[in-house]
This record gives sequence, C-alpha cells and structure tokens, in this order.
Amino acid sequence: MARRGASTRGRAKASGKGGADDATGRRGGGRGPGRTEREPVSRQVAGGLAELPPDRERPHGWTLLIDGAPQSHVDLDDPAHLSFAYQRRLGHVIDLAAPPLRPLHVLHLGGGAFTLARYTAATRPRSTQQIVELDAPLVELVRNRLPLDPQARVRVRAADAREGLGRLPDGWADLVIADVFSGARTPAHLTSAEFLTEVRRVLKPEGRYAANLTDGPPLAHLRGQVATAAAVFPELALAADPVVWRGRRFGNAVLLASGLPLPVAEFTRRVASDPHPGRVEHGRALADFTGGAAVVTDAAAKPSPAPPPSVFENP
Repeated sequence: MARRGASTRGRAKASGKGGADDATGRRGGGRGPGRTEREPVSRQVAGGLAELPPDRERPHGWTLLIDGAPQSHVDLDDPAHLSFAYQRRLGHVIDLAAPPLRPLHVLHLGGGAFTLARYTAATRPRSTQQIVELDAPLVELVRNRLPLDPQARVRVRAADAREGLGRLPDGWADLVIADVFSGARTPAHLTSAEFLTEVRRVLKPEGRYAANLTDGPPLAHLRGQVATAAAVFPELALAADPVVWRGRRFGNAVLLASGLPLPVAEFTRRVASDPHPGRVEHGRALADFTGGAAVVTDAAAKPSPAPPPSVFENP
C-alpha cells in the first residue's frame, strides 16, 4: 500500500505502502477482446476515501487506494499474484516460513485488501489465519467487493492491532505480519519494544515476525526500528530498494526477525531476483546501519514519518 506499504510506480513516480510501491503502472492498460468493463468503486471508510479501480490488464484484478494512496492489489483469479514490491518480499517470507505446502498459523496485523492472507491460503492450503484491521467499514467493503475464498480458514476481526495481538495465546503463531498504517504512518504504539515483546510472546519458538516499514532520508525511523527489534529478537534481516538504503528516496523496507537463525541466503537471492531487485542486509552490516540508534519504548514512541507529497504525484 501506500498507507499500508504500497508501491508507488504507476500512480506515483517514485516507488515502494506509506510511501511507496504501486500496481506497476498497469491500470491504464487497454481492453482486450471479450473484456467486461468494470466500474470503479469508492466509499468513505474510517481511514479516508477508499477506492477500488479495476486493473485493466487483469480481468479480476483490483487496486485498493485510501485517499489516493495505493494500499493493496488483489487478483481474485490468481491470489498468488503479488503486484507490489513490498508484498512480493513478504510473500518470500511466507514461502520460507516452512517447507512448501505446510499449513501455517499466521496473524496479520493490518488487513488492507487481505492480499497476503489470500496468498497464504493459496500457497499453503489449510493454514489458519487471523486478520486484525481497525477500520471496520474498510473490512466490510473488502468482504463485499473482494470476497475471500469460502474455503480459506481466515478470520477477520475489526480491532486495534495491539489489542488483537494481546488476545492471542502464547506460542500460537508461526508468522506475525505487521502492515499497519493510519494516515500513511505506522501508529506509535506499534513501533515500541513493548509491542515487539508481545509479538514474540505470541510466536512459536521458531516463529518469525515480518513488518512493512516506511521511511525516507535520513532513515532515522528505520534505524530506530532495527535497533528496537534487535533488543527483542537475536536474528534480523532487512530488505529494501537500493535507493532507499542509500537514503535517496522515501520507500518501503521489510524487516524480518526471529529467535532462531533466518534463511538469509535464500531470502537475499529471492529479493535480488524480483522484477525490481532489492538488497538484504543482516548481521554486522545491519548492526552498523543502526548507527547507535536508541531502542524505542512506549513512553517515547512516535508514528513513522509521513511520506512527502511527491511520493504520490502522477508522473
């Protein structure tokens, strides 16, 4: 998302949710033979104006925008298709969470258009998933216009992400994915060491946490989030576009954390092989990247930076 971490190519000239990737510029495509014209949908939700323009190159594809910012892309015919760069990277995390086809217990903090839950259900049948999304009108819109596969074991709860996290028992999840934005910013209470301590409580010993983060120059928020995660999890990796790493553009980064060693080599290979290649850092290089940033606590937590207006400008 833009707000949820989308890419901003296409609608936005820059890249990356909250600032950054969009539906790869495909929405303006032509209509092929036999295509059924689909009308855009718009509705006011708690987070702003939600829009669902159809993807003109995928007969059952839709993009979710909130106040003009790309949030998610869904292909109802092909739920394993991930259009946004940050979602592809989170897809790699799902793929590497266990051997192929093994069902997972997954908690999604932030729902959007349920893209990653759909992906998990398609690639790992019989997985048990929970989505926690605060925006109840958005949940209703997505359920009605982009219905989930009735066979998918996905429960959707309209609640605050941290509240929903607190209701889960110890050691329930194989994977917790955080992709929560409000007004294009990650809420402060989801950036702290106390929040991540709750995440680790809910994870199985071998479980993993993945978060969609957004930041721009000088990357102070991103450095603080890495330092905070390192205070809770001993194993970390961070994937981002090279221009984001160099602090030249506002964009998305995917943080991966666990109590046990991560499949860093394979994650790095997959991220580097994406249509828009990214770079993964871990170990000493990632520790050096933090530059002595302080661990974020509830008392000092702030929302992530707002993306600059240029992120969502038309080219």
